[in-house]
Amino acid sequence: MQKYLKTKELHFGSKTFKLPTEALSYGIGLFGIALLSGWVPEYAKTYFADFAFKNQNFSSDALATLISTVFLVAGFVGAAAEIIIGFLVDKTKSKRGKIHPWLLYGCVPLGIISMLVFVAPKTSNFVVATIWMFAIYCAYVMLLVCVESPGNCFGAVCTPNPDERSDAISIAGIMRSIGQSGGMVVLIVVGLVMKAIMGEDGFRAAEGRGLDLQISTAVCVIGFILFLAIMLKNTRERVPYTTEKVNLGQSLKFVFTNKNLLMVSLAKLAGFGRGVYGAASLYIAIYLLGDKGLKLALLLPMGIGTAVSMLVVKKLIKTIGTKNTFIACSAYGAVSFLLLFGVSMIIGFRKELIIPFLIINFLVGLQNGNTNLTPNVMIADCVDEIELKTGKRQEGLCYAGYGLFSKIASAFTTSLGTYLVFKWSGYLPSTDPSVAYAAQSDGTLTRFLIIYTIIPACFVILQIIPMLFYDLNAKKKEQISLELIKRRGVVETDE
Repeated sequence: MQKYLKTKELHFGSKTFKLPTEALSYGIGLFGIALLSGWVPEYAKTYFADFAFKNQNFSSDALATLISTVFLVAGFVGAAAEIIIGFLVDKTKSKRGKIHPWLLYGCVPLGIISMLVFVAPKTSNFVVATIWMFAIYCAYVMLLVCVESPGNCFGAVCTPNPDERSDAISIAGIMRSIGQSGGMVVLIVVGLVMKAIMGEDGFRAAEGRGLDLQISTAVCVIGFILFLAIMLKNTRERVPYTTEKVNLGQSLKFVFTNKNLLMVSLAKLAGFGRGVYGAASLYIAIYLLGDKGLKLALLLPMGIGTAVSMLVVKKLIKTIGTKNTFIACSAYGAVSFLLLFGVSMIIGFRKELIIPFLIINFLVGLQNGNTNLTPNVMIADCVDEIELKTGKRQEGLCYAGYGLFSKIASAFTTSLGTYLVFKWSGYLPSTDPSVAYAAQSDGTLTRFLIIYTIIPACFVILQIIPMLFYDLNAKKKEQISLELIKRRGVVETDE
């Protein structure tokens, strides 16, 4: 049995990768980042629409259009930032490596700006509100990229062993997936504490001002910083960075002309609409389950399904390969979304729907492990392929290239989701300062369901198309790994 040993020259870090200790620490760091990156975009939409400028007599249509535009523009700002940060990450050379410095110095500024997203100016001037919304959210997105993008790269530098790397990415990916929903738990706990302190009436009044969202944001920020500190303390970078000068133009040309990396990125872009269900999830929780805190009850089965499926996907990747895993899981995902829609329409929007809805939500979640894990494994493989062809190891730009498409996809997702929820559905925001959310018609609820199921199903099918042209199979990956072992001076022994 071949076994990878330590490289002869390591510029930094300890000599032996400790699995699962370091993989768990890596996962804890990604959990913290996901806790914040999952919370802010998800709840910033409802804060902007329902609380930030309540009773300022702004047109609900104008405000909905503004919010949709803000998230679209911010997404493109984040896409541009991905390339810049990816380039700078590859130019970073320190005793701690190329990834850790970005996490260390970016965490506090990101935490501060995240809290400021939920502190709106007291103004009745729509122009002032517009400027503030664009400025604060674009600033948040840029700082998020400074931390999230390097964090995503870490899986490619934690160990030169592809098998260890896949295991580390899998473990960390599961924890990141859980972290995406962590904010819902925070919101429930904050609400319970506020009710205990303020009483039911006092809490409702505070909720009507969005105070629970502001406190929950502060809790998420504290958790993000603490969890990231654990990763910084307990992980090391072991794949040596190359010493050649990185030319942005040449690097971008190669990264974006590498077929396999481009196909992974295009799959993300083609499937952007699969995430619009998140825009409707809060309102389905409010109007179907009866309380926004019960969004956890709505998405927890999906989250459990995601965690379970990531373990399954890990085995599928080793059995049938990354490409076949991605295609099979995507096809399953589309079917599960359609099943959820069909069952919901048959039962109708009444209390009898809740249990089957939550059960099928678990089945829907089973396909998310694929999109959370498989592309990250593919990108790490593409990093190796590019290093073999160019002699340069460019985790930063490779993940940034994917991140650019991801941010554009996220911009389209959020903008489309915001438009669908706040305009196409016929949603009516509350104008009562003591009532957080107004009643909605059955037609609006039906459209919420379509946003949650039918639209994502269509995009899940679309994301399969680019993957049909991905050709980095197991045999080719093995050949690349063996050649890189020789170049780096990695010794092989039989055991």
